[in-house]
Order: sequence, then structure tokens, then C-alpha cells
Amino acid sequence: MENDKLPNRYPRDMHGYGQTLPDPKWPGDAKIAVQIVINYEEGGENNILHGDAGSEAFLSEIVGATAWPDQRHWNMESIYEYGVRAGFWRLHRMFTERNIPVTVYGVATALQRSPAQVEAMQNAEWEIASHGLKWIEYKDFSKKEEAADIDEAIKIHTAVTGERPRGWYTGRCSINTVDLVCEEGGFDYVSDSYADDLPYWHHYKAKDQLIIPYTLDCNDMRFSTPQGFNSGDQFFTYLKDTFDTLYAEGETGSAKMMNIGLHCRLIGRPGRAAALARFLDYAANHKDVWFARRIDIADHWHKTHPAPAQSERPSQMTKQAFVDAYGGIFEHSPWIAERAFEAELGCANDTAVGLHSAMAAEFRTASENERLDVLNAHPDLAGKLAAAKRLTKESESEQANAGLDSLTDKELERFTELNETYVSKFGFPFIIAVKGLSKDQILEAFETRIDNFRDQEFKTACKQVERIARLRLDELLPKD
Repeated sequence: MENDKLPNRYPRDMHGYGQTLPDPKWPGDAKIAVQIVINYEEGGENNILHGDAGSEAFLSEIVGATAWPDQRHWNMESIYEYGVRAGFWRLHRMFTERNIPVTVYGVATALQRSPAQVEAMQNAEWEIASHGLKWIEYKDFSKKEEAADIDEAIKIHTAVTGERPRGWYTGRCSINTVDLVCEEGGFDYVSDSYADDLPYWHHYKAKDQLIIPYTLDCNDMRFSTPQGFNSGDQFFTYLKDTFDTLYAEGETGSAKMMNIGLHCRLIGRPGRAAALARFLDYAANHKDVWFARRIDIADHWHKTHPAPAQSERPSQMTKQAFVDAYGGIFEHSPWIAERAFEAELGCANDTAVGLHSAMAAEFRTASENERLDVLNAHPDLAGKLAAAKRLTKESESEQANAGLDSLTDKELERFTELNETYVSKFGFPFIIAVKGLSKDQILEAFETRIDNFRDQEFKTACKQVERIARLRLDELLPKD
């Protein structure tokens, strides 16, 4: 079920892999995967020659550039032209001489206008992924209009290169881009995300789409933005620090992926290219480094970490299924699950810690009488319900694991006496999360807490109810 059919569902994934990261198992047990992208946009940028409303204003040497409506911008055009006339070939020599593989994000109309460069990319066995139809902003496009441009980009890309693109990155995308590409169904990966250091799976309308996140920080675009890189040394240092941090994490068993984003008209300038060359040599001088194209990473991830089976996630369940599954987490109190279902749920609530947070919030904000009802829904420890085999399956298992189903006559007599005294004093049964405790430890806590004041014991009992709920959820869902 898609979240737009459910009440108050939060569509963003604020959890990701959580604390437990997958081992990417890079080829050769590499400690880091280094992936370099050359964005090929020149000839596909905003220009009235291309049928656009005005000139380009993004990612150039002109600080504070603005679009010129209905006019060509000679300086802007020549800056972009530098990228294909000089910058591209400088980068081509740099990478081919070092035998470092590259992925090209190719704007379809730009590739169409650059036959020599396309041939050079293919001769070097670079991957040419799609960078959309044109290098323009898509945030205000309708879904229908953007989908049409995606289809046209695929068509032109295939005609120009002889092969359909297997990877996609719009860049100046809309909120719909990833889902539209997923729905198109023909891409091995999409990179319109900056959300992680590792690939991950995106599920949309019964389809699983691999996302290989990209970067805007290890990116030469910062030579053209405020508070960006002012010199090649700054770029080199930032790349080196990123590499060193990720490499060190890889040495401790937490390997990641390093993205580097380049533009022919920016890093292709001599003073900046020198810094890139220094970094490439620095990284290549380390062992256990996998330089890969994005399609190589996609192929590896599809094989090594295929899309997980779509078990029913709490945030995507129907109300009935949700209450059936989690209505007993708080003893005999399904209203807590019902209220949690109606509250804001998202991917972050599909784990034990996440769903417990949502359900505990409903318990904590309930009235005192409602919370008292929850306390009274719990059975006495080793009490009459246990003797009559009338415990919930959760309580029966929990008490049995603590040895409360095999008490001696003397122990049972003591528990019965404490139960009666406790309920008479506080108005609710003694509650403790028994998992991991012995019957002697439980008895000791019982004898200590019975001397508390009621307000203090009410708070303690509520905390124990929450702990019991968390332990029950840990049995049903991934912990983090």
C-alpha cells in the first residue's frame, strides 16, 4: 500500500541503515570504492538556440550570473564551450593515462552535439549514463511533462551512443524525478539523491529501484558557488580528507563509497586540473582501493545486496493489520496501537526503536486514568491468571522465561502475599520487565518497590510498561 493512501504518513526516510551498516563487500575486499563522474552538460544548457526562454546562469566562472530572457549570453556560451573544446580533452588524457574508469553523466542534447567526445568516451570504455534531456531546472515541471522529457532523453541517448542508458541523474530535479525514473523501469540505478555513503533500495509502486547517491560536496561545482573552493589546494585537501576518513572507516570494517563530481568547464581549467591530478595519484597510491564506474557499483550491489523482500512494514500497513500485529504490545490496550496508527508514521518507525517511540508517545500523552487502565491490564506476577492459564501469550512466555511458572510453594506464597499488599496499597499490580531477570532478582525488586510512595511507583510502573513494550517489539522488528 502506498503511503498516500494512509493517514498522516511521512514520506521521507530519516532512518536509512541505522547503526548497523551493511558490508558492501567491494571486489577484492577494497576498503573504499572511489567513483568519478564527469558531468557532460555543454550544449544542453539553457539557451534560446535550444528553445529555452533565456540564457544559462548556473555553474560558470561568472559570479552572480543571472539568466538573460530572450537573449544569448556570449560570455556564458564561451565558458561552456571551453568545457567541450579544451576541458574535456584535458580530463580525457588525465584519466586514460592513469587507467582510471569514469562515469559520464551525459545530457542527451549535449551528447548529440559532441560526436568526437562521445566516441572518445566509448573508446575509453567509460560508462555514459543519462543526465536528462537538457541541462535545465525541472522543479516546476508537471509529472507528465517531466516523464515526456525522460522518454525523449532515452530515445536521443540511445540513438547517439547506440545503447540505452543504464544509469540516470537529472541533477536539477523535481520531487517526482526518482519515482518517475523508477516507474519507467529500465534503469539499473538512479543517482538523484545525496542521502548516504552507500547504495540503497527505493520501493515505489511494487518496484525496487537501486539508488546510488551522488555528491555536491566533493564536487568542483564549489569553484563557482559562494563559500566554495577558491584554489586547487582547497579542492585537493577536501578530497584527501574525505578519502582518508572513508579509507580509515573501511579499515575498521565499515567500507563506503566516495563520489567525486566534475564538470569539463570547471575542473578542466589548468589550475584546477592540477589539483585533481594530485588527488588521483594520492588515492591510487593506496592499496585496497576500487576505482569503479557507477554501473560497476550497481552490478555489484544488485548481485551482492539484492532488493530485500517487502515484508509488511508498520508504516505501510492497513489499520486492521497494524492493530492485529501490534495491538497487544501494550497489554490488553489496543487503543495505543490505534492512536499510533493515526499519528505521523514513516520509515523511521519501521524498526523496534521507531515503532516503540511512536507507541510510547501515545501512552505518555494519555490521561492518567488511561495509563492506570494499562497498568491494571497487566497480570499479577505468578498470580491467579497464571495459575488458570489465562495470561496473554506474551505474558505467559515472559513469566515462564523468568522461572515464575515453577515456583516452590514457599516462593508462591511470598509472591501472593506481595501481590495482595501491593495492589491494596497502589491500586494496580506490580509490573516489571522480567526478561533477563531471575525470580530472585524479581522478588528483590518487588520487596524494594513496595515501600515507594504511590506517585513514585506509578511513574516506575509506567516506565516498566514501556520497557516491556520495547522488548516485545524487539522480537518482531529489526532493532534499528
